[in-house]
Amino acid sequence: MKQHKKIVLIGPESTGKTTLAKALAAHYQTIWVAEFARTYIDQLQRPYEESDLLEIATGQIALEENALQKHSSPVFFDTDLIVLKIWSLNSYGHCAVPILKQIEQRNYDLYLLCGTDIPWEYDPQREHPHLRDHFYEIYKKELQQYQKPFIEIKGDQKSRLKQAINAIDLIKK
Repeated sequence: MKQHKKIVLIGPESTGKTTLAKALAAHYQTIWVAEFARTYIDQLQRPYEESDLLEIATGQIALEENALQKHSSPVFFDTDLIVLKIWSLNSYGHCAVPILKQIEQRNYDLYLLCGTDIPWEYDPQREHPHLRDHFYEIYKKELQQYQKPFIEIKGDQKSRLKQAINAIDLIKK
């Protein structure tokens, strides 16, 4: 299997993760992997339930593995399973063991923790516009707890892209 540099964009909702993932993929002439949960929830004909999180985890992993088999390095991921853990803890007070095991087993080269210093934008799947700073701190603590390599990304789109490229270029060497 190819050795890839795997970079995850992570953080609270509406912090520019998808925009940055697309810009990074364009800069490095590679791909970004979308958040499986968005498509999954869009296709549901009902509110999501706790059991859906396991389906989302499985789908996210499949998207990641498919991208790694077919595309060049680096590959950018618009989420990872830490997001599902935080979502599950917030919504249900616990997280399914299979998700926790996958978080421990899956490795990425760098996490870009996107800050809350850009305006929140409405999206029907977003649930917590006034809790972004709260969730930002939770994401940061999770990354520290799992000892994941990360940097904090802040500022406008141009500044965020520059910070991300600088960090990625350091790990590419």
